[in-house]
Amino acid sequence: MNQNKRLTLETKDSFADRLKTLLFDNKVMIVFALLCYGAFVVSGSQIETVLSEVFTRIARNGFTVLALLIPVFAGMGLNFGIVIGAIAAQIAVFATVYWRFTGFGGMMLAVALATPMAILFGYLVGKLFNKMKGAEMIAGLILGYFADGLYQLLFLVLIGGVIPATDPRFIIDGGMGVKNAIDLTGSLKYTLDRVQIIDLALGLFIIIAVITAGKLILHLRKKRSFEHKDWIIFAVVAVIYGLTYLPAIEKHLFADRVNLIVALPLFLAFVALRNLYHLYRNRKTAMPGFSRTRSIFMIVLAGVVFGLTYVPRLEALIMSVNLPVLPFILIAGLCAFNNGLLNTRLGQNMRTVGQSQTVAAASGIDVDRTRVIAMVLSTVLACWGQLIYLQNIGTFSTYGAHLQIGQFAVAALLVGGASVSKATNKQALIGVTLFHLLFIIAPQAGRELFGDAMVGEYFRVFVSYGVIALSLAMHAWQRKIRKEDPEFPDEVPSKPATALAHKVKEAD
Repeated sequence: MNQNKRLTLETKDSFADRLKTLLFDNKVMIVFALLCYGAFVVSGSQIETVLSEVFTRIARNGFTVLALLIPVFAGMGLNFGIVIGAIAAQIAVFATVYWRFTGFGGMMLAVALATPMAILFGYLVGKLFNKMKGAEMIAGLILGYFADGLYQLLFLVLIGGVIPATDPRFIIDGGMGVKNAIDLTGSLKYTLDRVQIIDLALGLFIIIAVITAGKLILHLRKKRSFEHKDWIIFAVVAVIYGLTYLPAIEKHLFADRVNLIVALPLFLAFVALRNLYHLYRNRKTAMPGFSRTRSIFMIVLAGVVFGLTYVPRLEALIMSVNLPVLPFILIAGLCAFNNGLLNTRLGQNMRTVGQSQTVAAASGIDVDRTRVIAMVLSTVLACWGQLIYLQNIGTFSTYGAHLQIGQFAVAALLVGGASVSKATNKQALIGVTLFHLLFIIAPQAGRELFGDAMVGEYFRVFVSYGVIALSLAMHAWQRKIRKEDPEFPDEVPSKPATALAHKVKEAD
């Protein structure tokens, strides 16, 4: 009996410790959520308007925040250098609108121009960071200011002064330098937001058909085997695309937006099916990191949330929100890419490097090359995120659009509960939601409390800097403790790092 009592007490202590750890790890997110709730109550804003604006901002900024995750995986911290990726996007956007390309084709031209620049910039940044190991965040912050100086030199002096440019729509009177703002209406504005569902279905079918044809060619040349799942994937996509020709279905596919009342059940079904799959896969032997309780909880939660959509007040609220299809598909695709990357050899190398560069080098991993690849990927993704942002906002602020992207994206990631050394898709999405929720309601709250909306503007900027400062201070404090504590000497690998290193060695 005493033994059972002792086990019960140990379980309670263990639960209390886990709860304490959970609250401590998410303290920034919890405080921010409370701030948002208080500001919303004070502001008196309409919840329908706020909810619609929040989803608009998620579509606009979510991709950029998710672009920060890869350098964190590789142990390089928060990538303030994504400003350089934004600069590549803005150079491409200016060239595209100056040459009078418009629509989706114009956006694809901007992507084609921006991507090689972003790859080059990311490669150079990665090389620089390899010379400044341990100080990547400071280097990225300073590098952003340096890149802004070169960017201003290009747009204020070289364009019109050295590079021929005479179009009065864009060039300052006098013939040298680009105007402060460029209206993207009629050129690139909403080019991604207005892509219709039926066009996405056609695009998916073409991509899968090309991939299948490539695999079949390789099979015929005996360079790889053509598996049954390749035929199955192609057949499923072909059938789905064929269904789009049915009149009853086709009439619903000429929309570029989907109502949240439709998207939410699809998302909840995905969550439930994913957790059911994990339960089935781990029914006999649980894999490391799998929690049966958590999977069951997520399935029940998905069912409860779906049931709540039938509450009239909530149903009306959800139906007031329409989502642009392609931006959210791109965000979902980047989430899948981030998760999938960690299951590849490159992703394992990044995690090993992030845990311990000494273990990674001893395992035969090219540490410097892995870090450069991480920076190239992050810079390219940030570049694409800036293209999504510019087409959604519809105005190209020539000298200001890129300045605060690093600060706001990093702050949003930290608000979601991420840290300098650990970040996930979930934290990024929660962070961008809470961060921009405060951005929406803070001015109105400032007007109600102090009679001046600018107070709310100052407060949200103060909070964004404060979140970054707090995170960096805690990171420095934890590093100091690790160095001073003899039980945690510097460069001692953690178990995950050692396990990943063994995996890489076995792969070799």
